[in-house]
Amino acid sequence: MKKLMMIAAMMVAAVSANAQFEPGTFSIQPKAGFSIAWLTNMPKLPISTYTTLDKSPIVGAVIGAEAEYQLTNMISLAAGVNYSLQGSGWEDYELKSGSDKVELKDAKVELGYITIPVVANFYLFKGFAVKAGIQPGFLTNAKMKATIKGKMEGYNATMDVDEDMKDECKKFDLSIPIGVSYQFQVPVTVDLRYNLGVTKVNKESVSGVDDSKNNVISLTVGYKFAL
Repeated sequence: MKKLMMIAAMMVAAVSANAQFEPGTFSIQPKAGFSIAWLTNMPKLPISTYTTLDKSPIVGAVIGAEAEYQLTNMISLAAGVNYSLQGSGWEDYELKSGSDKVELKDAKVELGYITIPVVANFYLFKGFAVKAGIQPGFLTNAKMKATIKGKMEGYNATMDVDEDMKDECKKFDLSIPIGVSYQFQVPVTVDLRYNLGVTKVNKESVSGVDDSKNNVISLTVGYKFAL
C-alpha cells in the first residue's frame, strides 16, 4: 500500500513538473469556447415610422490553437489562429392584433473571421497571467439573418432571412486583445479576453454604420502540450 501511494505521489509530481513550462520551452494549446460580440455605433433597426429596435449582443463560437514560448518565469509570447463568429443583433419584436400576430426574432449581422492574436503574457503568480497584444483578422463570411413568423386568420407562416453582405464589409479587421488566464496543473488553461476593435467593419459607402467596430468578449478553455 505504501509503495502504491509513493508511485501515485511521484506521478502527480511528474504531471505538476511538466505543467510548469520552464523558460526556453515551447507549448501548443488547442482551445475552444464562446464569445459575446457587438458592433459599436450600430443603428436601431427601423420597423415602422414609430418603432425601432435597440441593438443587442450575439453569442458565437471561438475555436483555434495557440503556440507559446516561455521567455522567463514571468514572461511569455504567444501567437494563435482562431475562427471567431462576431457581429451584432437587435432585440426581438412582436406585433399583435386580435388573434393575428407577427414576430421578428434573431435579427443579427453575423461576421466570421480568421483571427491571428499575438500577445505577451505576464505571469503575476504561478499559473495566473495578464496579457495584451494585437490581433489582425480576415473576414470569411458576412450575413444578415432574421426569422419572421406570422399568424393571420388561423394560418401560420415562417420566413428566414439569410442575406449575404460580404461585399459591404472590409476584408481586414484589427483589434487589441487584453485579458487574463489561469493555467491549472493538468495543464488546462482558462482564458478570458476583451478584443477592442480598432478598424471599421463596413466600407465607407455604407451609410449609417460607417463607424462600426468589432467588440468581443471571449472565454475559452485549452489544453497545453509541451513541444
